[in-house]
Amino acid sequence: MQIKHNISLKPYNTFGIDVLAKHFVSIESIDALKQVLSLENYPEIFILGGGSNMLLTKDVTALVLHLNLKGISIISEDENHVIAQASAGENWHEFVCWCLENDFGGLENLSLIPGNVGTAPIQNIGAYGTELKDSFVSCETLHIASRTIKTFTKADCSFDYRNSIFKQKEKGKYIICNVRFKLSKKNHTLHTSYGSISDELTKMEITKPSIQDISKAVIQIRQSKLPDPKKIGNSGSFFKNPVILKQAYNKLKENFQDIPGYPVSDTEIKVPAGWLIEKAGFKGKQFGNYGVHKKQALVLVNYGNAKGTDILKLSQLIQDTILRVFNITIEAEVNIL
Repeated sequence: MQIKHNISLKPYNTFGIDVLAKHFVSIESIDALKQVLSLENYPEIFILGGGSNMLLTKDVTALVLHLNLKGISIISEDENHVIAQASAGENWHEFVCWCLENDFGGLENLSLIPGNVGTAPIQNIGAYGTELKDSFVSCETLHIASRTIKTFTKADCSFDYRNSIFKQKEKGKYIICNVRFKLSKKNHTLHTSYGSISDELTKMEITKPSIQDISKAVIQIRQSKLPDPKKIGNSGSFFKNPVILKQAYNKLKENFQDIPGYPVSDTEIKVPAGWLIEKAGFKGKQFGNYGVHKKQALVLVNYGNAKGTDILKLSQLIQDTILRVFNITIEAEVNIL
């Protein structure tokens, strides 16, 4: 374990923002993590996983802990299900691929989501009708202050839309070390009705899809809409889809007859933020070396050497415009630092 100094974080965040970490250390074991947390000359820490859900706007003066914990294993199994565990530093999509190679079902709709396993529960990642919480069993964490291990069950995590206890009550108090999932071994439950999965399967001439087919369909859809972070800096969806009251939605429909909406309760409607942003005229708009992606209005992009503050100002302009035009507040999904 070696603490390095004045390290560029450009390779460690999918936006490709070039800021400096004053102090940086790669963590490859829980024991090493405990050791680093006990260092008295580094009172402030910054946890870095896959760097996929953050926008860095300034240099980081705290000690950056790059979680590089690795390992995937089967904890237990029976005739129908398996409990699989993945360490925090495992790439999320590579873990999904491991599940598919073993014909374990449950995560196929979450294919190609950027980032690492350890940050997935914090955000309760989701896509195409499936969320992490649907397969989540528990996660093992390290309490930063006491350096003791604590396990959080699904009930403990208070999962919600792109939310969890780790973004609310326990924010900044724990480091997720590994995550366990309950996955199906046979008679997989397939989720094909959301979005354009069924249309994509039709194009693929597949009438009886496997979990592998669904993953391929999801990957093709995502690749057709979302830029590859290795080529164009981005953090996927920048904003959450807002949930508004049904009365407010019906009033908006008087002026915007084509506004889509998806009921989440008897009184609330979820409105696609991408539609709002596109309707406000931002889709494909470029501001020098940054802008809004031409195929997906939810995605803000760094075309090269943009500053985090540039992208932050653009996000605030979009939020202000959506509030003025639609009287809807949209929240950032990414963490802004």
